[in-house]
Amino acid sequence: MTLWQSSPLGEKKNTRTVGQNFQPVFLIAFTLLMTTGIGVRLAYLQIVEGARHRSQAEANRVRIIPKQPERGNIFDRYGKLLASTRSPRSVYLWPMAHTKAGWLVVGSRLEKILDIPKAEIEQKLEEAGPNSSSLIRIARDLNEAQITGLKEYENELNGVEIHTEAVRYYPHGKELAHVLGYTRELTAEQLKQRRPEGYRLGDVIGQMGAEKVYENVLRGEWGGQQVEVDGAGRPIRVLGEKQAKAGNDLKLTIDLNLQLAANKALGNYNGAIVALDPKNGAVLAMVSRPTFDPNIFSKQKLSQNDWETVQGANHPLVNRALSAFPPASTFKIVTTAAALESGKFAPNTVLQTYPSLTIGGTRFGEWNHAGFGPLGFVGAMKWSSDTFFYQTAKAVGGPTLIEWTRKFGFGEKTGFEFESEETRGLVPDDEWKRRIRKMPWTVGDSINMSIGQGALLATPLQVAVMFAVPANGGYRVQPHLLKDNEEARSWREPVKMKPTTIKILQDGLRKVITEGTGKVLDKPTLPPVAGKTGTAEAWQRGVKKNHAWFGAYAPADKPEILIVAFTEHSGGGGGSLAGPMLLEIMEDYFQRKYPGKYQKPN
Repeated sequence: MTLWQSSPLGEKKNTRTVGQNFQPVFLIAFTLLMTTGIGVRLAYLQIVEGARHRSQAEANRVRIIPKQPERGNIFDRYGKLLASTRSPRSVYLWPMAHTKAGWLVVGSRLEKILDIPKAEIEQKLEEAGPNSSSLIRIARDLNEAQITGLKEYENELNGVEIHTEAVRYYPHGKELAHVLGYTRELTAEQLKQRRPEGYRLGDVIGQMGAEKVYENVLRGEWGGQQVEVDGAGRPIRVLGEKQAKAGNDLKLTIDLNLQLAANKALGNYNGAIVALDPKNGAVLAMVSRPTFDPNIFSKQKLSQNDWETVQGANHPLVNRALSAFPPASTFKIVTTAAALESGKFAPNTVLQTYPSLTIGGTRFGEWNHAGFGPLGFVGAMKWSSDTFFYQTAKAVGGPTLIEWTRKFGFGEKTGFEFESEETRGLVPDDEWKRRIRKMPWTVGDSINMSIGQGALLATPLQVAVMFAVPANGGYRVQPHLLKDNEEARSWREPVKMKPTTIKILQDGLRKVITEGTGKVLDKPTLPPVAGKTGTAEAWQRGVKKNHAWFGAYAPADKPEILIVAFTEHSGGGGGSLAGPMLLEIMEDYFQRKYPGKYQKPN
């Protein structure tokens, strides 16, 4: 204590010296520490995070401009164009170019010009992600007013661009709607499922018909440009480019002229017309009514009128050629085969026909309410006698009739390419009836089935396959749409029948035209025709409105075309309503193919 008091100056001097020495050391240490920290941070940013930051910087100045491939064209069997591509203008956004503040202006302006809700545009941007360097399409097929509006406000529309793109076009519109189908932009759910296959946001995909079935053939491969842009988003130079690869073209078995003739013949009736080559199953025409214009699906947004067109009460998107209905008396082809092959009837069998028959306590009437006297199988087919076939069905029995129904291809899909659209139809049997209707099969069920009624259901395409069996001498064929489908073209399954059975079927179908219910096709404007009519009892909203059928092939001795016409709830008869349709189509076909040979008399 005395020491500190006796030397106060010395003490002060010592204290000041210590403080002066400490400050430089502290500053040096602090500087070294900060320098080391900055160095470590720089090293981390350059070494560890360098790649990511370089990528971000690159993304800010490099834009990916995708190039959509042109979809392959579709042609008919003779090379006539059925589906192609046009190049309208579309609007794209660059997600990275849009700030929150800027989007208030851009989004509102686009909503007004394009008539698209801003929320819908925002959803597309969200799906792409805010850091996406690829352009995102938000509207397609711009009209002139929209293009003018976008150009007028281009100073406000940062990150908005107009480009041409490939859009599907169907030059014949409604005439081939159910054959070709349509394309449409992928839904969010479809994109999720198809992304592993290389699909991306904004892709279009075949949604129905040939467009859907042959999607992988038609779609092509995306290309694009890698473009360097300045701060304002303006292109400076192309850094790299990959050419889009167009899809492959497709040639179908369809005969465009025949398709147009079938459309004209069916007119405004709901129903279907199918034309085949009976030798190999090639589909020459397939028409379904009501129909729709597939071009409307190439729009970015469908109008209310568009939706009403494709989602009407009559279900225009449904392909009635692949939908099932009672086949009526066309089915007597199968009943004849079952009876003759069962061994219970000889080819020369003659049965008396009646105004009606009472079997199992139920009265089953003849369609003319009088009967036709004694008939053999050819005569029964000619007049389409119901009571004749009732007797054969009772004798043959349900199991045998059902077995032969399946041999002709009923109750299963035909193998046609449109598997997801095709109905199996229905061949009822004892198991089905017990399960569905809680009662056993009866003789009455066999009788109803013998004339193509009851619970039996078949598609116009299945009925066409049935007609092909007598037409080509006893073979089931596989209907197909792809021209070069060698496998389908060569597939022929024999329906094993005695030659006498096939001969009776062929003779009976010929007599229908020359003397019976189908005389509307016995014309000098046609070669010899063979066929069968059918009228199915049906009710619509409590009112009886029959279905009409007519199937026929020609020339009868060496068939090259087979046509089935079906009208749904038309109220007419097969011969009176569907017959003239077949006449119109066949005349068109043979007069085009053999000019001067089958001309109408002056």
